[in-house]
Amino acid sequence: MKTLRSLLLMSCAALAIASARATTVIPPTFDQLVNDAELIFQGTVTDVRSQWIGEGAERAIVSFITFQIEDTLKGNPGGSYTIRMLGGTIDGKTWEVTDAPRFKVGDRDILFVEHNNSQFVPLVGIMHGRFHVQQAEPNGPESISKDNGAPLADVTKLGKDEAAATSGKALSSADFKSAIRQKLAATR
Repeated sequence: MKTLRSLLLMSCAALAIASARATTVIPPTFDQLVNDAELIFQGTVTDVRSQWIGEGAERAIVSFITFQIEDTLKGNPGGSYTIRMLGGTIDGKTWEVTDAPRFKVGDRDILFVEHNNSQFVPLVGIMHGRFHVQQAEPNGPESISKDNGAPLADVTKLGKDEAAATSGKALSSADFKSAIRQKLAATR
């Protein structure tokens, strides 16, 4: 019975990983990003730490990404906040979830977080819930790009026409956060 249980758990884990690799994520609209997120904040990655969890067939690598909070837009993440994601690298062994964001210390992002600690990638729409805050030159204006590096030009096109959402001049971080705050105020 114990062997059967182990085989069943290994099969379920393999299917979950295979389906995670084969998942096609439908980009959420801007309204869905804002409404579905439990937390929305701008922060800088201060630590990325991976560890093994579980035992036997249920063993997996998870990563803990800690952010220093710079600006809170929704919820109350405190002064720092850590998200937990499936995947990472330990001692040369890597587990990856296709299309999951990859974070490194120093990254500056605006995140739309949902179901942290219970979802394999706790961002609304997986990679679609992460937006990079970039600065082309020191002391220059900050702009917003999507997780794939494409400039975010029009929030109203997110999830509807991704090509149009990324065509044109990138929004400033101030304009992006203003659009989020306006959407939050309209839904209250």
